[in-house]
Amino acid sequence: MMSTSTAVTLASVDEPRARFRDLLAAEWTQIWSLRSSYAVVGLGTLSVVLICVFAVHSDLPYIDVHPGRIPSQPPPRGIGVPAVFQPHPYDPLWDSLDRFGSDLFMIIAASFGGIAVFSEYASGSARTTFAAVPDRRSVVLAKAVVVAAIMTASGLAAALGAFFWTQAMLHPHHVGISITDPDAGRAVAAYALIAPVASLVGMALGALIRHGAATVVASVALLLLLPQFFGGDRYEWLKKIGEMLPSSALDRLKFYPPTGDDLGKYPASITTSWIVYAGWALAAIVIAVVVVERRDV
Repeated sequence: MMSTSTAVTLASVDEPRARFRDLLAAEWTQIWSLRSSYAVVGLGTLSVVLICVFAVHSDLPYIDVHPGRIPSQPPPRGIGVPAVFQPHPYDPLWDSLDRFGSDLFMIIAASFGGIAVFSEYASGSARTTFAAVPDRRSVVLAKAVVVAAIMTASGLAAALGAFFWTQAMLHPHHVGISITDPDAGRAVAAYALIAPVASLVGMALGALIRHGAATVVASVALLLLLPQFFGGDRYEWLKKIGEMLPSSALDRLKFYPPTGDDLGKYPASITTSWIVYAGWALAAIVIAVVVVERRDV
């Protein structure tokens, strides 16, 4: 039989705590063990690039007609109202970093972040994870780092791929720009970084909701539908609220002054828009950590 002194000695030996880099490796393995991760990241990135390319391709015939300019939307038809086009300066960034592409990218990234969280609860592996590593805060932080890193790489691939491909298409029409041109690099960086921001928001929603379809619906409502209520320049306070949303910050960071377009009344500053990015990412991490730490598995 085991002596009392031996039992005390064995009991006093603590198991080594998991190092943070071990948690990162474990989260990396867990995320890529899901076949959906490859589809979400790979096909999502390619889809965003192709959307931007198709958007610019549809502009090329108009650029040939009005060099350096593209027609705007025609006014509504009516009695005595001709359907005419009023050309305005062509923005080589707006379609090369297409808004529909960024909207899709935000949903893809938010879904990826949500999958990283609720998949563990759905499979029951969260119980095993927290039994092996009781420090839930470290587990969530490691997951956030891995998710953000993957989506940052995906965002850079999509933004750079879309920019260089579309600018190569525009160059023969003498409206293409270089990434070293004023504000072009900032726009590409903002387009890329919207992906990790949205993925962290998806993580927070996944931790709160713990259901796949509901998390995607909540992501669409928060990232895409909510900004629709804060558009326009009629009320300054309403516009200021809208500027605190990620999609509005992206639009501001994509703004290309050489086109001569008007930012409208009460424009947000570049610094404010970057702070919005950082604020949403930080808030999402805090929410995910607090929710996972305080709720039962």
